[in-house]
Amino acid sequence: MSLFKRFGRRLAAFGAIAATACASAPAADQRPASPALWKVADADTTIYLFGTIHLLPPNMTWRSPAFDKAAAGSDTLVVETDIDESNPTATLGELFKLAISPGLPPLADRVKPEKRAALATAVAKSGIPAAALDKMETWAAAFLLLGVQFKELGLSPGSGVESVLKKQFQSGGKPIGQLETNAEQLGFFDNLSEGAQREFLEGVLDDPTATKDQFGGMLEAWSRGDIAGIAKSFNADMGDAPELMDVLIARRNANWANWVKGRLATPGTVMVAVGAGHLAGDKSVVNLLKKEGVKVSRVQ
Repeated sequence: MSLFKRFGRRLAAFGAIAATACASAPAADQRPASPALWKVADADTTIYLFGTIHLLPPNMTWRSPAFDKAAAGSDTLVVETDIDESNPTATLGELFKLAISPGLPPLADRVKPEKRAALATAVAKSGIPAAALDKMETWAAAFLLLGVQFKELGLSPGSGVESVLKKQFQSGGKPIGQLETNAEQLGFFDNLSEGAQREFLEGVLDDPTATKDQFGGMLEAWSRGDIAGIAKSFNADMGDAPELMDVLIARRNANWANWVKGRLATPGTVMVAVGAGHLAGDKSVVNLLKKEGVKVSRVQ
């Protein structure tokens, strides 16, 4: 299985912007969880780093007393990119600014012949006209077709960690910031080579049963706070894809680590919630901070 096929499955779990394409799904059983939480602090500043799942099965239990104390004591929430799930028009507008290009071949011609039947099925399930997808760059069409995978996985955007936290901070009158704008996050995918985009699209078309099994493994590692398991599930096979590692992981993690270091100069308490894969592994935000001499303590 190619790296980009596996990454397509990961994006079904961690693609924040793609959440706008997802519809609600049937409720899942309650499952206790204890995801990893770290703290970076100096004399007058505390920054919590929490690894998230952007989309979760409805009604999944993931909060703990330690996490609730950290969230309640935080003055500000900072997420990867701030999306209004109730009104995704602005986010989709940013996507379409980048997505439409003249002279593109039909989408079916951008996948291998053996993938064309799966593509036709995904397009039909999505409800998006095939002619509209044909006008989109490959990465953008893949994003919109992820909605089919989300439904197969039984995920709901309203149950995702960021969605729940944003509601909590908004109800408390606390500000919400972002590390990247919608346009910046989409731009990372827009800048991928066409070959990488096509492999990404083919990954989105993988067998839903296999996708569901892999997502279950991801969710289990996250819910236990198993950092080694998270690194293995999400990051271990990215070493053979320098483009993906540099554009989507290494560069962004370095930017975020610098942001955390800079934020220590401003007093207050901040909860930073980003995809769990960014906080696990050798190139993680946590490890980058430690290498810079910043003390990072595991809270949960």
